[in-house]
Amino acid sequence: MDAQLDALLDAARRARAQAYAPYSRYQVGAAILAEDGRIFQGANMENSAYPTCLCAEHNALGTAVSSGARRFRAVAVVTELDAHGRPGSPCGQCRQALSEFGLDWVVLLAGPSGPPVRTTLRELLPHAFSGEQLG
Repeated sequence: MDAQLDALLDAARRARAQAYAPYSRYQVGAAILAEDGRIFQGANMENSAYPTCLCAEHNALGTAVSSGARRFRAVAVVTELDAHGRPGSPCGQCRQALSEFGLDWVVLLAGPSGPPVRTTLRELLPHAFSGEQLG
């Protein structure tokens, strides 16, 4: 893995430590690598009205966009591993939000330690809906 992706994964792991998950206790950290090299972090943020919770990926994307970034290279998502030793991956809503900015992102899925699983957003969201279909 290249140095930028290593830094991205480290940033997602640090973000996970800041997650606010008092109900599920399922902490998620995400970090997004913009094309210009900036890294934006996000952590999941729960509240007692579950539908209004924020996913880590969506949080990181909002931070990136509000900072002026519009072109992205990669996203790292860090979760606990499941019973089979696999990390979690972005939910459908987050996949759709990320795809607004293209499908060629590198996606790193990882646990609190160890190497990530590497995939792409295109592989996670085949046949994506896009704004082009609206008009």
